[in-house]
Amino acid sequence: MAEKHAYMEDQDVKDFTKEIQEYHLGPLWEAIPALMNHTPKPHAVPYLWSDELLKKKLSEAAEIFTPDRGGERRAIYFQNPGLTYRQPWGWASTTQTLYAAVQLLLPGEVAPSHRHSQSALRFITDGEGAYTIVEGERIFMQEGDFLITPKNLWHGHGHVGDKPMIWMDALDIPTIYSIGGTFFEPFPNKIETPTRPDNFSEQRYSGGMVRPINDRYSSVAPLANYKWKRTEDAIKGLTRFEPDPYDGYAVEYINPSNGQTANPTMGAWMQLLPKGFRTKAHRHTHSTIYQVHQGSGYTVINGERFDWKKGDYFCIPNWAWHEHVPAEDSYLFSVNDLPIMERFDLEKSQNLEENNGEQKIIGEFKAFR
Repeated sequence: MAEKHAYMEDQDVKDFTKEIQEYHLGPLWEAIPALMNHTPKPHAVPYLWSDELLKKKLSEAAEIFTPDRGGERRAIYFQNPGLTYRQPWGWASTTQTLYAAVQLLLPGEVAPSHRHSQSALRFITDGEGAYTIVEGERIFMQEGDFLITPKNLWHGHGHVGDKPMIWMDALDIPTIYSIGGTFFEPFPNKIETPTRPDNFSEQRYSGGMVRPINDRYSSVAPLANYKWKRTEDAIKGLTRFEPDPYDGYAVEYINPSNGQTANPTMGAWMQLLPKGFRTKAHRHTHSTIYQVHQGSGYTVINGERFDWKKGDYFCIPNWAWHEHVPAEDSYLFSVNDLPIMERFDLEKSQNLEENNGEQKIIGEFKAFR
């Protein structure tokens, strides 16, 4: 609760405050306790969405909604319960800066091309046979692949295979909306026609992170698809060393032309938490959304235990204590707003010193199934 000074109860202060509000003026003496917190106090709350619930609702959506029905995407987003529809900044928000969703595309379907001022990324969780087409390049997707679509690039999706395809979408929609920078444009002919060979950028980077010399100058998306096998190999290469005490074995997806994050406003990681390893608790200014790619375990967030397994999603708001405890070797994909916090020079972190870095568990989250 915001600190309230005694003078705020004085009748003359109350009367004057009420009077200036009639002129659309505001009393800083009343607002500053709520606006200037000593540490971040996000409206977003920790939450977990189960794989069973998501698969069930996507299946139901497939029965009543198709992209051909006039919609853009068959996607169901994660609405943080602390960021309600009644709050202008909270609609379609998983954290205060990031939007995330699950999207289903069935064989033979097409999701029309469009472009917008929000940057997007995708992590493929189920199926095969679908592609995304970005600026004329068809990029075929497989489980575990990470794909980027930076802002203002034409992109759409199609499915030429025979199995349903599900992936995670993440965008900086809340951030762009809150600063009034939203632009959106549909493609005039439903979906782009290929103008490059399929998987063109992936073929250019067949040597991994040995970049073509033409990419030594910064470009927005020199590599569109980061294949799972290479990510897995990179992490396995780290396992000969000691894991990071707070994040285990973790790698970050980067833009090979400049070494920065693959998307300019969103960071993306893949972490391996080996069986028997428990991370130490810490907290930081940036928020994070997780997808459990493989494995099971639990995460303690501000003293509350969140049990997770393959296919589940959960979010950790800004400045929330958290630690991970895997029950088996577990891979966690995550997206964060660290680049935004760093851009504004706001990123801070703190390690939990007491109790050997372990939180006391005071509650347990029960997810809808």
